[in-house]
Amino acid sequence: MGQITGDDFEKVDIRVGKIIEVLDFPEARKPAYKLKVDFGSEVGIKQSSVQAVGAHTKEELLGSLVCCVVNFPSKQIGPFTSEVLTLGFRNNAGEGWILIEPKKTAVDLGSRLA
Repeated sequence: MGQITGDDFEKVDIRVGKIIEVLDFPEARKPAYKLKVDFGSEVGIKQSSVQAVGAHTKEELLGSLVCCVVNFPSKQIGPFTSEVLTLGFRNNAGEGWILIEPKKTAVDLGSRLA
């Protein structure tokens, strides 16, 4: 794995958003959900596909905060356009990704990782 500079890291815009909608995504090749994430007034509401099935339930995700890269290009996943990359770690159990969830009381929507 190659090293990056501080300038490289600063180009990646990682923001905190609140999941306001979680839907099944049966058309995806791997089990996934379709999310709508609210990043506040500056970024707005964006959608994301996440392979979190097995690691999270829809009920657990709804209303939770997540960290997302908001300045990658959109990615077409079957009939769905994923506008942001929701960050997480591969689940040791091999099912889905464990999403990065900041504490709800500590961060405002749209806050940028520094």
